[in-house]
Amino acid sequence: MTVTDNVGTAVLYEVAGAGVAVITLNRPERLNSWGADISRGVYTCFDRAEDDPDVRAIVLTGTGRGFCAGAYLGDMAGLGESISGDTDVSTIVGERHPHFLTTVAKPVIAAINGACVGIGLTHALMCDVRFAAAGAKFATAFPRRGLIAEYGISWILPRLAGWGAAADLLLSGRTFPAEEAAGLGLVKEVVAPDDLLPTAIAYAEDLARNCSPASMAVIKAQLYGDAGDPVTAVSARAETLMHESMKRPDLIEGITAFFEKRPPNFPPLKGA
Repeated sequence: MTVTDNVGTAVLYEVAGAGVAVITLNRPERLNSWGADISRGVYTCFDRAEDDPDVRAIVLTGTGRGFCAGAYLGDMAGLGESISGDTDVSTIVGERHPHFLTTVAKPVIAAINGACVGIGLTHALMCDVRFAAAGAKFATAFPRRGLIAEYGISWILPRLAGWGAAADLLLSGRTFPAEEAAGLGLVKEVVAPDDLLPTAIAYAEDLARNCSPASMAVIKAQLYGDAGDPVTAVSARAETLMHESMKRPDLIEGITAFFEKRPPNFPPLKGA
C-alpha cells in the first residue's frame, strides 16, 4: 500500500516478513525533512498498522541519504521575511506531536539510514528501539537555528542518554556520528548501510513471532507512563497489571510453548 496526497508519494507502507509493517519517509530530494506531506502520510500509515491485527511490530525508516533532516521550510528565498512570530508551526509539525509514537500500542523500531536532525531526531528518539547505519549523522541543531528544545526532546533525551549528555547535545546543537549515538545509548546497534533495514526487520520479526502483542502493549504503556512516578506507585500499578495478565490466554500459550519447545502462537492485540 502506498500513501499518496496532493504533492505526491510522500510516505510508503508495506508489510514485510512476519507481521512487520515498514513505514518509509519518501522525500529523498530533501533528505526526508518533515513537512505537511510527510506528517499526513505518517499518521495514515501508523493508523493502518495499528488497525491491522496481522501487524505486530512497526519499522520506521527513510529513503536515500536521510532519515529525516529536520523541518521542511520549503523553497524560501528569504527566511527572515517568511518566518515571523505569527508563523503557525503546526502546519509543519502536523496534528500530532512526535510523542504520539510512544502511544502506539505496537513496538516501533527506527532504522536510521542517514541524517537525523531536529524534529527528525525527536521522532527517532520517541521510537522504542533504534538501529543506525554507519555514517549516519545526528544533531539537535536547535540553538544553532535560534530555536529551543522542541516537542518533548528535552523529556526523552535525558532519559536515554543521561542528563550531562543531553545538556551537551541540546545546548551545543553539534553534529555527532552514529557510533557516538550508540555509545550514548541512543541507538541499539550501528550496522553497515546495506544491512540496516534487514537488521531492523529481523529484530521486529522476532518480536512479532515470539512476544505477546498484549504484553508488549502493556509494557510499552508502563515504560512511558511510569517514567515520572515514584517507585511505590509504579510497583503497585504493576501488581494490578500482573494479575490482569494472568487472566489472558497469552500466559497459558507462552508457558505451553516453552515446555513444548515451539514458537508461541499468541492472539492478536484486541482492538487491532
